[in-house]
Amino acid sequence: MTTLIESEEHKALRSAVAALGKRYGCDYLTRTVAEGRPLTELWSDAGGLGYLGVNLPEAYGGGGGGISELSIVLEELGAAGSPLLMLVVSPAICGTVIARFGTEDQKREWLPGLADGTRLMAFGITEPDAGSNSHRITTTARRDGTDWLLTGRKVFISGVDMADAVLIVGRTEDARTGRLKPCLFIVPTDSEGFRKRPIDMELNAAEKQFELVLDDVRLPASALVGEAEDAGLLQLFAGLNPERIMTAAFAIGMGRYALAKAIEYARDRTVWKAPIGAHQAIAHPLAQAHIDLELARLMMQKAAHLYDSGDDVGAGEAANMAKYAAGEACVRAVDQAVHTLGGNGLTREYGLASLITAARVARIAPVSREMILNYVSHQTLGLPKSY
Repeated sequence: MTTLIESEEHKALRSAVAALGKRYGCDYLTRTVAEGRPLTELWSDAGGLGYLGVNLPEAYGGGGGGISELSIVLEELGAAGSPLLMLVVSPAICGTVIARFGTEDQKREWLPGLADGTRLMAFGITEPDAGSNSHRITTTARRDGTDWLLTGRKVFISGVDMADAVLIVGRTEDARTGRLKPCLFIVPTDSEGFRKRPIDMELNAAEKQFELVLDDVRLPASALVGEAEDAGLLQLFAGLNPERIMTAAFAIGMGRYALAKAIEYARDRTVWKAPIGAHQAIAHPLAQAHIDLELARLMMQKAAHLYDSGDDVGAGEAANMAKYAAGEACVRAVDQAVHTLGGNGLTREYGLASLITAARVARIAPVSREMILNYVSHQTLGLPKSY
């Protein structure tokens, strides 16, 4: 059983990352977004301190920890107002998949760079017509001699402009049955036939979203993750559970940041004879937001513990629940924070208004709350599927 009390090592990691986050803070994030560039300085510092690869194997330059440690890194950076969204993608999804299923050459080539931040990998699964239904993915790879030719489209792929490669989820034809099965490919972003187009988002984030077009991208045999074509489904779910756990960390950090701003304001803002935080109409919703965030963190910690201990089935249920709980808690915390500040909550000076849009990302991506409820009702409760 996992303990409900964090270890001294985890407390020390949390404290150290929080100190790094405070050195940058929301002002750094706001300035960088306004300049239209990535969070290069924070990413580099976090990599140099070993935080980006804390979940990756020590043999390849990582910290030898797991998603439990990486989720602490993302949560604390978010609570400081400067989250690194690509932590969800590069070390958590791509690094995990390569560490668990990659060939020795793939591990040596990619993991050290992912761990220290000198290399970055994006993740491409979502397609225009597939949505949450991964069985409808149409990006396909066909053999051409010893090479692969990859063709398809992807949308809402984060950070492609910063990435050295994209871990693409495609499908190959089973020679025995003729049926298509999922496979993962490491696709360098400078490959011929690889095109990216930024998606115009009303989202105040340093990480841009892209549509990808893959037009007969030629890849060597070594681009296929692992050595077996029939391991794609296992690889996919090995990456999706960490993605959900890390999205929960992202949401909890954001919620904590908004709540801290509201608490500070409610302590100081005096309209009549007492600070507004003395009134239960203000205090109770903030207390409820804190409770919700703490409960979501407990489920996130359970999910991370199950995943790190090798219980993929148990982690699947817990990761979905954690992502759901954290997304809901984050939206409520941000909404209440803005409401606490009133008109000031919508000013640039206080920096909360932009979180209204950002908070909804945790409800929508990487899987909607409705699909999580479908998962729980079918997988956990044993109710019949509606789709």
